[in-house]
Amino acid sequence: MPDQQFDRLVVGGGIIGLAVARETLLRRPGLRVCLLEKEDRLARHQTGHNSGVIHSGVYYRPGSLKARLCLEGRQKLLRYCDEKGIPYRLGGKLIVAVEDTELPALAEIHRRGIANGVAGLQILEGDRIRDLEPHVSGLRALSVPSAGVVDYGAVAAALAAEIQGLGGEVLLGGEVGGLEERPEGVVVETTRGAIRASRVTACAGLQSDRLASQRGRSSDLKIVPFRGDYYLLRPEARHLTRSIINPVPDPRFPFLGVHFTRRLDGEVLAGPNAVLALAREGYGRFRVRPADVAATLSWPGFWRLIRRHWRTGAAEVWRDYVKAAYWRRLRRFVPEILMEDLLPGPCGIRAQAVRRDGGLEDDFAIRVSGAITHVVNAPSPAATSSLAIAREIVDGVEGRS
Repeated sequence: MPDQQFDRLVVGGGIIGLAVARETLLRRPGLRVCLLEKEDRLARHQTGHNSGVIHSGVYYRPGSLKARLCLEGRQKLLRYCDEKGIPYRLGGKLIVAVEDTELPALAEIHRRGIANGVAGLQILEGDRIRDLEPHVSGLRALSVPSAGVVDYGAVAAALAAEIQGLGGEVLLGGEVGGLEERPEGVVVETTRGAIRASRVTACAGLQSDRLASQRGRSSDLKIVPFRGDYYLLRPEARHLTRSIINPVPDPRFPFLGVHFTRRLDGEVLAGPNAVLALAREGYGRFRVRPADVAATLSWPGFWRLIRRHWRTGAAEVWRDYVKAAYWRRLRRFVPEILMEDLLPGPCGIRAQAVRRDGGLEDDFAIRVSGAITHVVNAPSPAATSSLAIAREIVDGVEGRS
């Protein structure tokens, strides 16, 4: 028999898992709810390795889950931060076109933002760009005043404290070895013993496809990890940006390109790039986990992706190893930046789902298999959207109860 029994089990101690556990307890007071995390602390991976941007919802295809949940989630996030006294700053963002060829894509982002209901969008040119960002050079820019920054680690800590205050249990150091749905409930084998729950929600991030495949589902998606390395601007160069400065992203990819982000502590991040990671949870250029490499190489969608976009991939790898190439990418829209202004910075890994046909899954993907709900794809803007994603998931779970 299982060692522990709960009404609801949430697997994964990142911001989405924490938000789901909290939402469940708020919705169903008195329910026995457990959040299980395999690491010895919460928010160990994607939640603790991002740039802290509060996204506005301007990029996403109208009608998509990303578009809908990002706007709802942003509002919920700001209210939550106000309630808990978590500091944030809404300094806005500029999306800058530096070439004529980028103007149609910028116009499309503007159109999407309006369709999604993003407030305050403005197209700027010339001196109006420099009024907001004096050191930026571009043909045209889209001003997005609703963007900002927050410490998602602080948000995660507040969510964990609230879960425990509502009577929920947080278990650390419990890696899942298997899930089995039985008539009496779902039995989850973990390194902390077996756990039984009436319903399970798996928010496993970089390991999400592996948990989903144990139920024989989601064979159409596989997580391919992409490493993103940042530089930090040296203190003497931080004046080159006031808030967030983004290039016009390549519309074929769900990545924003290397950009500048002024964090709450005043540090300025430059990046990230996006290169294939050789370990799903290895934060460094030379970290390799053979099982993760084998999982990537055995997925037919990966090879189709490479055949389709090998030039873009090669350019990302070149910039990853050649600092001058990275610097040249940044100075396209901040020309005053010097190569010596770039200091080694942090690293993050994005859990990106790739379809069997080689396409990058651009939207959030939530799959239901019996009494188990899997969050299979939740890259950026998942942190901004987390409270809305939780509402969406709990609506479904409790609606089936």
